[in-house]
Amino acid sequence: MGNGFPKPLEVEVPKELEGWEEMYPPHYIFSEERKEWEERQFWYLDKIHAPDPMYPFDLIFHEAWQIALSQYNTRVFCIPPAQGVAQRILGCYFYICAVEPPSEETIKKKAELFQKRAFWVFQNYKSEKLYEKWEKKFRELGEYVKNIEVPDLPTFEPEERVIPEPRGYYSSYDLMEAYDKLIDAIFKAWQYHFQYLNLSYLAYLTFADVVRKLFPGISESTIGKMVAGADVVMFRPQEELAKLARLAISLGGRVVEILKSDKSPEEKIEELKIFPEGREWLRAFDEAKDPWFYVSCGSGWFHYEGSWINTLEVPFSYLKSYIEMLEKGETIERDIDEIHKAREKLVEEYRKLIKTDEDRKAFDEAYKIVRDIYDYAENHLFWVEHWFHTIVFEKMREFGKLFVRYGMLNEVDDIFLFNRFEIPMIIEDLVTAWALGENVPPRAEYWKRKAQKRKKILEAARNWTPPPALGTVPEEVTEPFTVMLWGITSEKVSEWIKGVTYRPEEVTEIKGFASSSGVVEGKARVIRFLDEIDQVQEGEILVCPNTNPSWAPVFTKIKAAVTDIGGLTSHAAIVCREYGIPAVTGTGIATQVIKTGDIIRVDGDKGVVTIVKRAEE
Repeated sequence: MGNGFPKPLEVEVPKELEGWEEMYPPHYIFSEERKEWEERQFWYLDKIHAPDPMYPFDLIFHEAWQIALSQYNTRVFCIPPAQGVAQRILGCYFYICAVEPPSEETIKKKAELFQKRAFWVFQNYKSEKLYEKWEKKFRELGEYVKNIEVPDLPTFEPEERVIPEPRGYYSSYDLMEAYDKLIDAIFKAWQYHFQYLNLSYLAYLTFADVVRKLFPGISESTIGKMVAGADVVMFRPQEELAKLARLAISLGGRVVEILKSDKSPEEKIEELKIFPEGREWLRAFDEAKDPWFYVSCGSGWFHYEGSWINTLEVPFSYLKSYIEMLEKGETIERDIDEIHKAREKLVEEYRKLIKTDEDRKAFDEAYKIVRDIYDYAENHLFWVEHWFHTIVFEKMREFGKLFVRYGMLNEVDDIFLFNRFEIPMIIEDLVTAWALGENVPPRAEYWKRKAQKRKKILEAARNWTPPPALGTVPEEVTEPFTVMLWGITSEKVSEWIKGVTYRPEEVTEIKGFASSSGVVEGKARVIRFLDEIDQVQEGEILVCPNTNPSWAPVFTKIKAAVTDIGGLTSHAAIVCREYGIPAVTGTGIATQVIKTGDIIRVDGDKGVVTIVKRAEE
């Protein structure tokens, strides 16, 4: 650990994790065959997308983004110095690295293609209505997945499939085909996901670079404010809840009384059906549910997080909180008009300081591009990670129910304990036994034992703290998306080493990105897991690995946010700027060194978090 981090093959995982490797595709495991290349890279835990041990099936979205993100950099828009982002699994935890730059000759070839392809998109994004076209085809893909039929296996095929002309293929094929259709759609969705994402990040980077050159010393949070005020669909679920809360207040006491009660969502809905005002509120509620309640209760990456549409306790708890805030006269929405005015005023003030027409033109062009395309960074997030993933998980549970019905698995969600390459084997085992005839057993107990073993491995992995990084720390981290989204820079890596080599109680100051301006002091609330979010109290400072989009209602409660992972365009950075609260992101070690109850000072202008006073044990 000369540089603070072990080499991948040197890490010893707890013995309780024995057999973890078989849960994942073989190319995801660090190996002797690729040792030289793998040790040369800098691998870090991807706490933005996978802070928890990785369920085998849930890896599919990462498999898909590894290909999609990388190809847009290397083969499609050909961003000159950027290559892909590689992935590995170690002890059930998910590591990634920015692949080292290509040769100078390749960079030159890519530059020519980049100028033609990327700038065409920048110049025509609005006029050609590229986002509108994207959303239309993506929503069509989601509806296609909703309509995939997961067939049962009948005792005998129905008569109409045999007479007057035999259909030629039957339920065994239908079941295999249904699964293949779903997998193909997932990969297509993630190809769509990155259609403009890399360019939207690049537009921000380009604008930020222009601003830094024109105004040396300008803070990153000020640059962020220049693009704040995004009117994006990722905020719609929270906005719909706010509308429902205001409607409840306007309809009077009985609706409010029911929604504020401690009864279950189902009980509240039944009571609201009884009287006219309740039915009016329910009509608005039903209109909002699809698509806006297809938002994950977490990040959208894991099947066990649930979504508002199937975990109504979450939106109903937010509704109760909103109604109580409205009764106190408090604001529950971000003031988008005020954000727009503040942004326009700030941009104009800086623009007036520009001395030459050439510099002013460069500023105006970069600003127009980032304002045109940057909304995509949050718009796609709702449709892909939330709406689409919710649909996928529900469709996978239809397969899980079939497996339980035929005794292949014990529980519906056990299907997520198998990776996407293994599930076709379970399907083939099942349809083969069905095709062979009566009383022919599949190898069901084998699959059940495997599922039980994997549950134990994942539970053991949750109790293990893996290294924050592996491999060789580069002299400088330069890959733009690694810096911008994940917040990994040379300076931040030094902070991580501090977390490895120092005891947590010895650290009194940590550094990160100055992602949203302002300075506040208050009590820390450390949240490591999704089910802890309801512990956040009004006026506290949220400290977490990363924030989730469905936590938007929490941002009306907190004074500031601090994250382990995340750059200037991470979700935490964007949302904190929108709600006008300070944020320091990408600290690397905040959740390791800060404890709930600590009094901390968050400086969102300098990117510094100070532990003022430790909580009493």
